[in-house]
Amino acid sequence: MTTRQPEIVCLPEPAYTTELGTAFLGDTLELIPEMATESVNLIMTSPPFALNTKKAYGNVASTEYVEWFQPFAKEFWRVLKQDGSLVVHLGGSWERGRPTKSTYNFDLLTRLCHNGPETFYLAQDFYWFNPARLPSPAEWVAVRRIRAKDAVDPIWWLAKSPNPKADNRKILAPYSKAWKRLLERGRSPRSYPSGHRISGKFQNYGGAIPPNLLAIPNNESNSRYLRSCRHADITPHPARYPLELPLFFIKFLTDEGDLVLDPFAGSNVTGEAAEQTLRRWVAFEKEALYVRGSVFRFPDAKTNCRQMTEEE
Repeated sequence: MTTRQPEIVCLPEPAYTTELGTAFLGDTLELIPEMATESVNLIMTSPPFALNTKKAYGNVASTEYVEWFQPFAKEFWRVLKQDGSLVVHLGGSWERGRPTKSTYNFDLLTRLCHNGPETFYLAQDFYWFNPARLPSPAEWVAVRRIRAKDAVDPIWWLAKSPNPKADNRKILAPYSKAWKRLLERGRSPRSYPSGHRISGKFQNYGGAIPPNLLAIPNNESNSRYLRSCRHADITPHPARYPLELPLFFIKFLTDEGDLVLDPFAGSNVTGEAAEQTLRRWVAFEKEALYVRGSVFRFPDAKTNCRQMTEEE
């Protein structure tokens, strides 16, 4: 018998479990209503983008996206704790046949922050810069040469209250050599044209506080997940964000033992990040093929053969 977490006692049998997490094969809108109200500390997810090209994992047109997302948003708001956060990675989309961008991700942000009783607060906007991204969209960037490479995705950090749990001391980066010299030696106080006056003394916080621009390359090529998928002749999920991305937000916004949910789990990178940081996790994914591949991220997972072989 699988030991179930109290927050998910009403859900069906999982596809697989680990020491800290549970992955379910099924539609989020059918699974999440069975989760307890105010049971989740963080929802970290990357839903299907509103792309012009239809993908195997499913995606909705930009004109329909905001309304399509509303049933999910209502359930996300319900299951989050009062100090919980919703982090949504939602890349941009170009309008069909034109070198202009859709505003669907900004339209969704506006709706989520003005959504009646299920209104979220925008805690902060983040931007993921992927220096490894190829020149895209190819037509406008590489062929006609009329646009710059599109290499930044917005990430909305939304919260159920104005004061969600967060601690940037958990995500400090190493100081640069120049900053270490300033901490050791100080410098003469000075005033800047802006009117700011900087003292000659600097406090050592133990590391540099990161900005809201996250420069993380997405150049996975020979991970355990990919090697295992190749060996099992399983097509990997085509839209995986790098492990460092969910690690950043999980460390920043949760504590050990907290519950992290990914309702569009894909290859379950979020679950892997939660497992590494000793957070409990729940993953929902409706495509059986992706669930079968995602288990390779967890060498000690216990699988449910019936669920893992269910037809897509």
